[in-house]
Amino acid sequence: MHAEILFENGWVYTGNDAGPIRANLAVTDGRIIAVGSPLDTHGPVTPDTRRVDLEGQLVLPGFQDAHIHPIFAGIELLQCDLTEVASAEEAVAAVARYAMENPDEPWILGAGWSMDLFAGGTPGRELLDAVVPDRPVYLVNRDHHGAWANTAAFTAAGITKDTPDPDGGRLEREEDGTPAGTVHEGAMDLFNAVKPAVPYELAYQGLLASQQLLLAQGITAWQDAWVPIPEGEHADHLEVYQDAAKAGDLKVRVTACQWWDRTAGMAQLEAIVERRNTVREAFDPLQLNANTVKVMVDGVAENYTAAMHHVYLDHHGHHTENRGIEFFEPEELKEFVTAIDAAGMQVHFHALGDRAVTDALDAVQEARESNGPNDHRHHLAHLQLVRGEDIPRFAELNAAANVQALWACHEEQMDTLTLPFLEPGAEDRHYPFGELAAAGARLVAGSDWPVSTADPIAAIHVAVNRTAPGEDLPPLGPASQKLSLQQIVDAYTHGTAWINHLDAATGTLEPGKLADLAVLDVNIFDLPVDELHRAVVTQTWIGGECVYDRAAAQSSLTETTRSHQSEVMQ
Repeated sequence: MHAEILFENGWVYTGNDAGPIRANLAVTDGRIIAVGSPLDTHGPVTPDTRRVDLEGQLVLPGFQDAHIHPIFAGIELLQCDLTEVASAEEAVAAVARYAMENPDEPWILGAGWSMDLFAGGTPGRELLDAVVPDRPVYLVNRDHHGAWANTAAFTAAGITKDTPDPDGGRLEREEDGTPAGTVHEGAMDLFNAVKPAVPYELAYQGLLASQQLLLAQGITAWQDAWVPIPEGEHADHLEVYQDAAKAGDLKVRVTACQWWDRTAGMAQLEAIVERRNTVREAFDPLQLNANTVKVMVDGVAENYTAAMHHVYLDHHGHHTENRGIEFFEPEELKEFVTAIDAAGMQVHFHALGDRAVTDALDAVQEARESNGPNDHRHHLAHLQLVRGEDIPRFAELNAAANVQALWACHEEQMDTLTLPFLEPGAEDRHYPFGELAAAGARLVAGSDWPVSTADPIAAIHVAVNRTAPGEDLPPLGPASQKLSLQQIVDAYTHGTAWINHLDAATGTLEPGKLADLAVLDVNIFDLPVDELHRAVVTQTWIGGECVYDRAAAQSSLTETTRSHQSEVMQ
């Protein structure tokens, strides 16, 4: 068998070796046929072989994101995008600008504002009223566990001072009970009946916009952690994925994680299984599958809704009575997780507080005891705090730890809105990735984009250093919580391939596997650890097809700029 493509003159990290090796990699029919030295890498090299000169760059398995929201992120990119604003004033100005540029939109919708830009993390409605008094404004925050609205939006939704906090949610209020402007968790649903639906075409274009960005970051597969059964006229994200796959627009390998609606009860499982089966019958699972269910167990620490064993502290350091929010009673959680497991499906838990982690592990244990061993590969995402006694349970239950490594560092939101309100010593137990790895837990990695950047390189840097790139703050927690470079790279490649049931065909570079590759401009294993963030993805390949080339993209951008300048001059 001759090599159709030969990657040569570079480094290869196979995922099976202790580190990169100086080797060539040969590909035919979209699969790897050999990895090795120039003498034994490939069958006959013919004049038709495409030779890719790596010039000393590093080839490694394509990154796979185990927890990401590409369609929602793409929709938000096309709406009022606040992800880049750096102050409250910039946020308000961006909203004003977007409203002026879109005078016909009945609602101003968007997302991306960061809680640390506002006192207490809770912006008021008067800021939005000052720039958009005549139309409803509804803006989801960066972590997607809260939203900021103006008076017109509260009025449209019929929310007044007499509106009670819903189960699993909370409204910030003024002294007389009037909604102040920020809502948390389940209170966001109070707007659902009046907000405009997301149309199909916007969702489809959002997927394509996200895919373009993610391919440029070396991502070749992902698990979309929020694919709900649509309500009303909202676009069906699973339909979007299916249509994109049929049209040839979907390049990445997708695991669609179906959303477990906490208000719908056990009755929803039948529809979830039916949607799983529809996808299974129509698509190669290496391209698209929907055999995963997302269960949101709790909220987030910065708005005090993450479920904790210990109570939160108040602004004076005194104990409160608040231990966060559990969206399900533990026995209810056990019941439906066991049923999902019995239906042959994987469960993907959002479990951020240590009490939520305990509940999720208890549910997995109940499923194991009721249904017996299986290969469904359940996993818990986020894991901001984990009790010491729960650390070994991950390996015991074969429940993977789905880590968002980028968050494991000191930054404004962590230091002003989270750590001061947790019990003493919580910092040392924050994001205990090192402890989990040492206890034999299987690590997989994701970004939770658009909550934070999807860039695997940035997350890898933080996992190894426990500091953000370019920051001079101390590391978060003890050195024992750091991961080695190999541990986090493996989590982002064959770890996530395993969780997505793609490990038989992807995740490592070896003969017979699909040629899903990322090329970095440097051998990242040779960089000083404080310079890991300098690495740049230069190419991304999926099934032997180059789906992103940085040089070509920059050339295209330069040509577009020149063309625009020429038009202006004329």
